[in-house]
Amino acid sequence: MIRYRRYSKRQLRKLPVVIGLLLVTAVFLFPIYLAVITSFKTPLEIADSIMALPKTLNIGNYVEGMKKSNFARSLLNSVIVTFPSVAMIVLFSAMGGYTIARNGKNNRFLKFMDKVYLSSLMIPFQIIMIAVYKIFKELNLLNSLAGMIIMLTGYSIAYATFLFVGFVKSVPVDMEEAALIDGCGPYRAFFIIVFPLLKPIAATVAALHVMWLWNDFNIAVILLQKDEIRTLTVKQYYFFGEHVSDYGMAFAASIICMIPVLIFFVAMQRYLVEGISSGAVKT
Repeated sequence: MIRYRRYSKRQLRKLPVVIGLLLVTAVFLFPIYLAVITSFKTPLEIADSIMALPKTLNIGNYVEGMKKSNFARSLLNSVIVTFPSVAMIVLFSAMGGYTIARNGKNNRFLKFMDKVYLSSLMIPFQIIMIAVYKIFKELNLLNSLAGMIIMLTGYSIAYATFLFVGFVKSVPVDMEEAALIDGCGPYRAFFIIVFPLLKPIAATVAALHVMWLWNDFNIAVILLQKDEIRTLTVKQYYFFGEHVSDYGMAFAASIICMIPVLIFFVAMQRYLVEGISSGAVKT
């Protein structure tokens, strides 16, 4: 009886935490619930009640949404923009983070660059978007997927480098020193010895930036103004007109847009906690 009562008290102490977590989960899942049920509704059902379930599963919103958004082309544009950008972000930020972590204490320039990276994290895109537009227009990079890749990569390097710096500081230097003594050059030592050890944080950076870049709207709507090169997120914007908004098609298109990045996130989620906890704390 004593053990049973103690066990019950422990469970009762945890009950408020469990209830709180369930409430927080419900808050985050509620918008997804609304999006899913709205994507199957007709305009009359949406006007009648936002919360009510659809009377029938109307897949016409998905069919028409894919047609109006030119889904195949927009999906290809999103893939072309996202994955090369993420690959370059991982590579360049890994090299930069490694250099700062190993040489930042003795090199004033690298220490300064580390501060610049951290400071740039506080600058929202809205402050620099006019300057970005003018610069890219002068360089003939507007309405160009290559220009979009350059902008996404450059804008994302700072945070990714910050994560790599913290993680590299937790990696022992013994293996690198042994490789250098054996005649291995610094670049070869990095790619053969160090980079494989950065797999957890590299996977974390890749997973986070695939989600962020795939869902990017602000940069895409500024740089990609021609219909044939717009990404999925920008295409969804045109379901909302000045006088008429087709919420059913808009939500259907947004759910289709979420599926590829959701699959990628599920595949990479086991790396997220380990990478963020290791890389976010600088020693």
